[in-house]
Amino acid sequence: MRFVFAIICFVLAALMMGLGIGQRTIFAGPDEVIVSTTETTTSPVVVIDGGALTAYPQGQTVQVGGTPTIAAAYGSTEDVIGWVGDATYTLITYNEETRTLESTVKTGTENEVPPLAGSDLWLHEYTGADTLRFRSNLPTDVSVILTSDGITPAPSDVSIRWPLDNSTPWSGPLIAAGGVVLLLGLGLLIWALTHLRRGRGPRRTQQKLPKMPKLPRPPRYKPSKVKAIDGPVKPGSKGRRTSRRVVTVIPMVLVGSLLLAGCSIGSWPTSSGSVDATPTPTAATDALEVLEPAVSKSQVETIMSEVGTVVAQADATRDNDLIATRLAGPALELRLANYQIATADATLADVPTPIPPTVLQLTLPQQTDSWPRSIFAIVQAPVDAAAAEADTETIAPTAVMLVQNDPRSNYKVYYAVTLVPGTQFPEVASAEVGSAPYSPDAKLLMMAPNAVAGAYADILMKDSASPFFADFQADNDGLRIVVGVEGQQKKVAELEDTAEESFTRTAGTADIIALSTADTGAIVAVQVNETDTVKPVKSGASAKASPGQQTLLGKEDSETGIVSTNSDQLLFYVPPADSGAQIVLLGYANTLISVEELP
Repeated sequence: MRFVFAIICFVLAALMMGLGIGQRTIFAGPDEVIVSTTETTTSPVVVIDGGALTAYPQGQTVQVGGTPTIAAAYGSTEDVIGWVGDATYTLITYNEETRTLESTVKTGTENEVPPLAGSDLWLHEYTGADTLRFRSNLPTDVSVILTSDGITPAPSDVSIRWPLDNSTPWSGPLIAAGGVVLLLGLGLLIWALTHLRRGRGPRRTQQKLPKMPKLPRPPRYKPSKVKAIDGPVKPGSKGRRTSRRVVTVIPMVLVGSLLLAGCSIGSWPTSSGSVDATPTPTAATDALEVLEPAVSKSQVETIMSEVGTVVAQADATRDNDLIATRLAGPALELRLANYQIATADATLADVPTPIPPTVLQLTLPQQTDSWPRSIFAIVQAPVDAAAAEADTETIAPTAVMLVQNDPRSNYKVYYAVTLVPGTQFPEVASAEVGSAPYSPDAKLLMMAPNAVAGAYADILMKDSASPFFADFQADNDGLRIVVGVEGQQKKVAELEDTAEESFTRTAGTADIIALSTADTGAIVAVQVNETDTVKPVKSGASAKASPGQQTLLGKEDSETGIVSTNSDQLLFYVPPADSGAQIVLLGYANTLISVEELP
């Protein structure tokens, strides 16, 4: 039976090891899959749908060709489709039944698109000539957009390849188990041969015989010594025992080699299981659809870096056209007026609100799937080491509100204010969650956002006599001291008796932006205009303009009167309606924007 069990072990070992080796050789699958399309397109844009990119879960390599110049980018699908707008484009999707790429032309009213590069929507962008290839690992809700120059047809030769997991997790265990069984079979074979040699053959079954007288003992068998082999012995040869040892070692070496071959990566099962690229929805997202943030934190960092760089270049050269590419609204008005005054006399211009390109202290994108979109951020220039050691005062952080009016426009700074020192900023959601916007007439707040500017302007005109005085926190509000009733009285006291001055504080015409905070309050950005009118009151007298006003007016005085307008960019925290808290001024920027002569 020992021989039988040995043979069975040899057969099992051969089967197991052969199957394990076969999984890694003749039965191994392909290591990648490639699908492509070469259908000619006449549309200026090609969009590769996110479903086609994620047909297989191991990441994708996209190769594009067919045009001399190629521009490619990827972003969220809604951003890509929003950027395409009304243009005709070719949509590439994946057919699961035929496992091929399919092209469908979506006809629009436009046959040209602007340059693809430089948009704030893209998570990443590429350019190339003749052939472009890039590797990525995109989720389903991200699509790739391709153009040539925006006028000629976009690249139509598109191929996507995915690496396949052709690992054989059971080949290692099979080879190892086969090696163990083979060793077991060898052990049984050696045991059987040893037993056979000692017993000189199989034992006969003894039958019971009648009891007989004892016979004399035969002489014990003593094996004779083996005679030496005639002839010289070859070097290294040690007889039959050496041959038997070699025969035994060879299978052991073979088994060891096979075991080592089965220890390679991909030959053993792992506990990680298969990779599922589709996230499991949580109970909150299943119960209530929450819009995604307009941009990611990394996008905001890129946007602010570009904005800060443009602002620094424009401030250095006082370039009106350049600054208009990244600023709009009240923030742009402040810069343009500053450039005009500084061009005439740099000592007369106010220092513009700094917008550094680095060090984001807070990022709060709007939750939305449409346009216009807003982003709130707090930035600060890096602290100078020498200033820190000298314990000198550093520049206060700048709060900016950026707006993107449409998909093909970049984000522009609409409000830029300096935060009030010592003010506790309200808690907000993370950049990954974003902030829901409030409508201008929202009733869930202590005061509707579209009423905040008018109420604060009334306080600047009437101070404690205003009905809104108790709604706003007076502590740490330095602006009302400068431009409010106290500041107005100081100006009148300094005015000559040949002229009189009147003041008006009204809500500005800039767009109101309100983003929710963690306690359902809101960060509200508004504009208030200060209009100061100086008129001569005596015959032959004239109203004198200040040095800064003279630059914008073009003259030193006026016999009819001078009207100057300052723009106040204001950032407030408006608490929820049932909180009982006051509205807090978080930051502001004040500058002269226009000077006119009365008719």
